[in-house]
Formats: sequence, structure tokens, C-alpha cells
Amino acid sequence: MLRRSELHASVSDPVLDTMNFLNEVTLRYPGAISFAPGRPYDGFFETEEVLAHLRRYLDHLADHGASPDQVRTAVYQYGPTAGQIREIIADSLRADEGIDVPAAAIVVTVGAQEAMMLAVRALIRNPDDVLLVSSPCYVGITGVARLLDVTLCPVPESADGFSLDNLAAAIASARAAGRRPRAFYLVPDHANPSGSTLAPADRVALLDLAAREDLLILEDTPYRLVSPGEPAPTLKALDRRHSVIHLGSYSKTIFPGARVGFAVADQTVTGDDGRPGLLADELSKIKSMITVNTSSLSQAVVAGALLAAGGRVSELNAKATGHYGESMRRVLDRLADRLPEPRRTELGVRWNEPSGGFFLGLTVGFEADDAALTRSAEEFGVIWTPMRYFHPDDGGRRAIRLSVSYLSPAEIDDGITRLVAFIEAESR
Repeated sequence: MLRRSELHASVSDPVLDTMNFLNEVTLRYPGAISFAPGRPYDGFFETEEVLAHLRRYLDHLADHGASPDQVRTAVYQYGPTAGQIREIIADSLRADEGIDVPAAAIVVTVGAQEAMMLAVRALIRNPDDVLLVSSPCYVGITGVARLLDVTLCPVPESADGFSLDNLAAAIASARAAGRRPRAFYLVPDHANPSGSTLAPADRVALLDLAAREDLLILEDTPYRLVSPGEPAPTLKALDRRHSVIHLGSYSKTIFPGARVGFAVADQTVTGDDGRPGLLADELSKIKSMITVNTSSLSQAVVAGALLAAGGRVSELNAKATGHYGESMRRVLDRLADRLPEPRRTELGVRWNEPSGGFFLGLTVGFEADDAALTRSAEEFGVIWTPMRYFHPDDGGRRAIRLSVSYLSPAEIDDGITRLVAFIEAESR
């Protein structure tokens, strides 16, 4: 018999139970309307498109001189550890994001989650190295830190989102404690969970601070190209000092079942022999011992989708972007309708108003814990996510995350009505 206390400490960490708990609550109350899952809307997926994307990529290989045997190998065999569609991804990044890097600087990963794992494993060497994270932050990066025994240093968001002053203070505090701040992780566009977006001026200021402090930035960007409006430039597009490791995913823009992401790591790494290489090469070494390579079939389907759109993921997602923007606006409008200003002030309720993405944060006047979530699901038929799950610094106790991406307009209307009834009941 094994005892959990004898296993790695991460398996006992509540962070690793987060997704399981939400899945269990959702399954336990199938009639409830769920604002919990950060999933793309199913209505945009067409089964036959998978086959069309695959065929398009196979034709692309043949058109570029691959023999039938080589085409067969490309989809049936183990592929290069760093990925076999790096050129196509590099072309797409240039076309859509203004990120101009060689294909050799890209590692194709099993979702952005693996990209996080590779980057953190490569960068954090000593017990005194710390990873700074925007707080609240995506639980995936918190989980990676737990699995790798990496010390996290939370950087609290202000009411308006990212705070350069808070980051500078966190760096100074870590150094004063004898630690080395190694990298800072954030989602600069429509962040999960808060929905906040980094202003253009703050992007420039963040890059300047990173250069002064010899700090790398892990830029996670899953929601940029499924949000309405013209996005601000990525940090990587503005990066002139190779301070940014850009983490990308096709889970929201193409489909999550493919499990294809990537890391752009064009930093120079000098070996003991003085020969230079790329950080991407080091990430690839680590990947070879974790997943060996990313599914060739999945890469082929994603590549076919990118080729169909001329590399412009933004055009591929034009319809979805409109849907998600309308869903966000509808949630915000219904909240304002059901909780007019005097009443929300009386209840201690407030929320931010993201211009895109999948999420927004809502502050309430009571403890929004697992027990409250269970009452909400059981008695009011509405599910949400406690914001405390996303706070490494133990914050967010009176806040919830709402996801707008997965519901129809009618479900949003009904769900907000149920949510407000729950908030009213909890606030008595």
C-alpha cells in the first residue's frame, strides 16, 4: 500500500485538484448552467474539416517535393522532437503577429502547457532561483512550479491589471532575500482568470524593466486572436533584446483536441566550448525526455488549417471572434441589468469589463469557496470558478471567475439570472 505522504508533495497540493473538482461539480449537476470551463464554443467545429486540413498538408508536402514514402513517414512515424511544422508556424507568426524569428527558434509542443514546463525546467536551475507570476494567474503555471519544486513569487495585479511597480517591488524583495528572479510569467492579453489586458505603454515599460533587471518574460498568448478589435503588439513583436519567450497555443484558435502549441525561444545560449546555440535547442532536449515529439497527425491538421488561411489565424477565427465578443458583451449587459449600480454597491459586488477573451472577474461580498460553489450548483443551478484557485498568494477569497465562451445567448441570460439570485441569497 502506498501512502500519499510518501509521494511527491505536488500530488497533495490543492492546485492539482482544481480541474478535477470543477469537472466533478459539472458532472454532478448536469442541469446547471456552467460559467466554469474555458473551452472554445463547440458550434464552430466541423468534423469534416479535420480531414480537409490533413489532406491540405499532405498535398503541401507533395507540392514541395516530398515523395509518397516521405509523406507517409511524415504522418505515421515519430517526427523531429522540435516539430515538423516549424516553418509554417514561423510564416504564420510573421503574417499575423509581426514576430519575425527563424523556424529553428520554435519548438512545437503538446499544447502551451508543455511549453511552460519546458521553459521553466530549462530556466530554473538552483533552489534560490524564483519564478515571478502575475497574481491571479493561470493555474497551469502554478501546477508546473509545484511539479518542478520551483519557488513562485506572486506579483499582485492592481485594480486595473498588471502593475509595473508591483513587479519592480517583487524583484527587489526577492533579491533582498538572497534569491534570483529568473523569469516573469504573464498573459498580457485578456488574461486567464482576470480578463485584464496590458496597455501598450506598459508593454514597452515591462520590456525596459526586464532589460534592466536581466529578467526573462514568459508571454502566454492563447486569447489574442479570438478577441474582437485590433490587438496591441505582442511583447515578442516588440522584443529587441531577446528578453521574451513567447508561448503559443492552437487550442482556442483551431481546436483543443489537437493539443498543439509552441514556444518561441530565440535567446542565444553559449556552451562551455564557447559555441553559441538557441534556447529552443535546449528546450527540445528536455522535450525529448517528456513527450519525445508532438503528434505528427495533430501537427499535420494544424498545419493544414494554417495553410488554408494563408497563415492568418485572425482570419481563420473571424466568426468565432465575433461570437466571443458578443458573449462577453452579453454577460456584462446582463450583469448590469440584474444588478444596477445601487444594488451592486449595497451587496459589495463589482466586476471588470474586458474587451475580449473568455473570462472576467467578479468580486462578491462573501467567501466564494468550494462550499459556496456547491450551494450555487445544487440550489441555484449555476456553476462558476472560485478565484482563489488562481492566487498563489492566498488571495481572491471573495471573488469568482466567469467564463463566457461556451454558452449560448439563452444560457447566458438564464445563467446570469441564476447567478444573481445566488449572490442575493448569500449576501443576506
